[in-house]
Amino acid sequence: MLKKRTVVFLMVAAMLCGVLITMALTQLPAAQQTGDGEGLLASISNRSGLDDAEARKLGTALDLIEDNYYKDVDRSKLVDGAINGMMEALGDPYSNYMGEESAKQFTESIAGSFSGIGAEVSSQDGNVVVVSPIKGSPADKAGIRAKDTILSVNGESLQGLDLNAAVAKIRGPKGSKAVLKIKRAGSDEPIELVIVRDDVSLETVTARMEKDGIGIIEITQFSSNTGERFTEELEKLEKQGMKGLVIDVRNNPGGVLSEVIGITENFVPKGKLIVQVEDKDKKREKHVSNGQAKPYPITVLMNKGSASASEILAGALQQSAGATLVGEHSFGKGTVQTSFEKQLGDGSLLKVTIAKWLTPNGTWIHEKGIEPDIKVDQPEYFTVAPIDKKKTYKYDANSSDVKNAQVMLEALGFNPGRTDGYFDRATEKAVKSFQSKHKLKADGVINSATAESLEAALIEKIQDPKVDNQLNRGLSEVRKEIAARTSKP
Repeated sequence: MLKKRTVVFLMVAAMLCGVLITMALTQLPAAQQTGDGEGLLASISNRSGLDDAEARKLGTALDLIEDNYYKDVDRSKLVDGAINGMMEALGDPYSNYMGEESAKQFTESIAGSFSGIGAEVSSQDGNVVVVSPIKGSPADKAGIRAKDTILSVNGESLQGLDLNAAVAKIRGPKGSKAVLKIKRAGSDEPIELVIVRDDVSLETVTARMEKDGIGIIEITQFSSNTGERFTEELEKLEKQGMKGLVIDVRNNPGGVLSEVIGITENFVPKGKLIVQVEDKDKKREKHVSNGQAKPYPITVLMNKGSASASEILAGALQQSAGATLVGEHSFGKGTVQTSFEKQLGDGSLLKVTIAKWLTPNGTWIHEKGIEPDIKVDQPEYFTVAPIDKKKTYKYDANSSDVKNAQVMLEALGFNPGRTDGYFDRATEKAVKSFQSKHKLKADGVINSATAESLEAALIEKIQDPKVDNQLNRGLSEVRKEIAARTSKP
């Protein structure tokens, strides 16, 4: 039985921050700072703020608005707007201002509890872009993918909104619906997803042992107790005689820096680098391991949704512990944020990028990501877009939604004969077969009920480890290494 389960309210307070999760965990800071700190963080300035000319200019602008605007204004909103403007002027999607309510949710998210649809987002060029969905969350189940751009929520455009305002539109009570329009690379038309907000039980660390003695540990994010939970599960596997380990950080948006450093020390030999943090003056703080190497081989699984702290782990284990990286190119977030709350004095919070991080060999992976040692793609149906359920599709139709349905049918063993989007008689026959098996009206027409049933069946299939190409290749690489070590004299 897993311990210390964390409740994750579906919206992801994380989003509030900036990376949806960034928010919560998307390579959050080394710690929540109050101005004091150690190492590089100790050098954070505590300047007094505006000089006289700057204070006069801002004060005059505030007076002019209050005295002349044709409606009454909320002074506190103007002040908050000014701070938001300063953060936006930085042009950094990971630095942002949070009012009292947003700050409270952000703080809770670092502890592993947050509300939302379960996807981490950032603001890029005025667009809300998904960093990664949380595994098992409503966003994940609905088909949200890393790099998706959220265009609108329930008909309200998010274009040009600051991240907090965008997240406020996405959030909502449990059981309510968020209708998202998504722009995805490779799709000509926007994709519409209906996500039901809900409470989600999320364990950041899960583990199991394969029959041949290979352990698998999955980390969904790095929150404040993830390091402790990881060590607990690792020790359990080792006591069972584990011969090799697969660490899965796919769709893990990141989290607390200290947690990933602690986890990595389980594998990096004492004296070797884990990560380097560099401030704007090029001063570097090097995090050196106090741990020791393990006697068994390690493989790390990653994909486009592996960001920040996940990339720190992957880079450190590859370069300092000899691990093999398997999967896809990672997201590419190479900066470190810290939170300032006490200084503002009213419960609000500033999250500011204060440094960049480098891999042990000095590489800055920001906006570039990390390449796997062994590139492995998942089957096409893993990333197929949902079907637009406002329409129906039948013989002689031709559209991207028909193509998506054909991909699903083929994956589920109902051979449509083609996956080019043309609804021919073979596709109609495949639809009828699927409908009959799932106790639907077998008329060969894809309506909302058939589309929903197709998607549910596909999700169930995708959750089967047997069809997970990346996991299976990771296990295969560990087995090969075990065999190679055993055969040595």
